[in-house]
Amino acid sequence: MQNPKNRFKSAIADQRRQLGVWNTIGGNTVPELLGGAGFDWVLVDCEHAAIETIEVLPALQAIGQTPDTSAVVRVASNDATLFKRVLDLGAQTVMVPYVQTADEAAAAVHAMRYGPQGMRGMAGMTRATRYGKIDNYYDEAEDDLCLIVQVETLTGLENLDAIAKTDGVDAVFIGPADLSASMGLRGQMTHVDVDAAVSDAIKRLVDLGVPAGVMALAPDVADRYLNLGANFVAVAVDLVVLADAISHIRTRFN
Repeated sequence: MQNPKNRFKSAIADQRRQLGVWNTIGGNTVPELLGGAGFDWVLVDCEHAAIETIEVLPALQAIGQTPDTSAVVRVASNDATLFKRVLDLGAQTVMVPYVQTADEAAAAVHAMRYGPQGMRGMAGMTRATRYGKIDNYYDEAEDDLCLIVQVETLTGLENLDAIAKTDGVDAVFIGPADLSASMGLRGQMTHVDVDAAVSDAIKRLVDLGVPAGVMALAPDVADRYLNLGANFVAVAVDLVVLADAISHIRTRFN
């Protein structure tokens, strides 16, 4: 058996536009719904959502039912143990939050790789190896693993070039929310200064030839970031969509 190809990694490397949606509701029903909704990728969020590592497995299984949709897993922190667990569960694309330096980016790369280049633990009977059925998994797995580092502070932006060019980093995702806090503009993701910082970061990544991602829930903002060169953009969050829809329905009957 061959290791599954990482379509998302290939797409962003080729600078093909990839629209995504954030999964923050645990279980397998919502990931299954999102996986079949026509997005290019679905991110399973283990950082800010009430989704524990054990719930990543059914989420990956649910999203995987739609071959054209890729799963991304955001771990809670830059912790090698968390990487090891989601990789063994079969995640091929991992996002790590709050990366501020090239050393922190290198630590994430180290967690993604087997020895001697890294520290990912060896295990045979895992979903990643299709329970021992994938030929040469340990030698070939990294070809289809994709590491996205999230830059979301002023310090991270100062070190953006070094972070982006760290060997083993496949893409950089700019986080407007934490960036707004870092700039003293908490929650003001559309503030002109925050928007300018995000836009500048995208342009710098484009110039470096590194795939750039961002979250933009306002369609016009998403369009603008896409036009600047961001090629993987999260345009919806499941819980936000639900809250907006419920509010609209309730308002209709006031």
